[in-house]
Amino acid sequence: MRTRDVMTTEVVTVTPQTPAREAARLLADHGYTALPVVDDSGTLVGVVSEIELLRDRLPQDPRWLVHGQPPEARRPPADLVAEVMATARTVTPNTDLAEVAELMLQHGIRSVPVVREGHLAGIVTRRDLLRSISRADWIIEAEIRHRLGVVGDPHRWTVEVKGGKVSIVDKMDNETDRHVAEVLARAVAGVTDVRIAAPERI
Repeated sequence: MRTRDVMTTEVVTVTPQTPAREAARLLADHGYTALPVVDDSGTLVGVVSEIELLRDRLPQDPRWLVHGQPPEARRPPADLVAEVMATARTVTPNTDLAEVAELMLQHGIRSVPVVREGHLAGIVTRRDLLRSISRADWIIEAEIRHRLGVVGDPHRWTVEVKGGKVSIVDKMDNETDRHVAEVLARAVAGVTDVRIAAPERI
């Protein structure tokens, strides 16, 4: 599967001139962990996350001062997103989801902006990946059968899905069509493995 198969295209974004407090509100209201930062032309210029927005934002509880605790030195909180945004790690709509998952795990990030020729095209999150691997077997099977209809009579294929693992038998025993069927099946969200075989000979 590719990023385009699971990404969200309607993305909440901010600009470098967005107030940091407004960005924090958007994160809290939508339950996101990060927001893409774009310029006026829609070009991705960075990303701002919970971590950057929380830094130096919460003042020390004044009740500690009653007990003689000196206040910790802290910088003034940032006013604009431009002051706290970070460089974004990105993928394209054609990036393999396995690569996206590896990127998230390697860098400990929960979402990745999707760019096409520098412009923001969408966003993919850990939740999107989890949703894709947790689809019911019967839904996966139905989608595979529908896709196999483009390779000829759908009744020529015997399809079985168990735990995301797909088994397909081609009654016509055509090697080229079996290759096409495998490609189509592997592109279905939730598929973890595909086995294709010719019918057993009696």
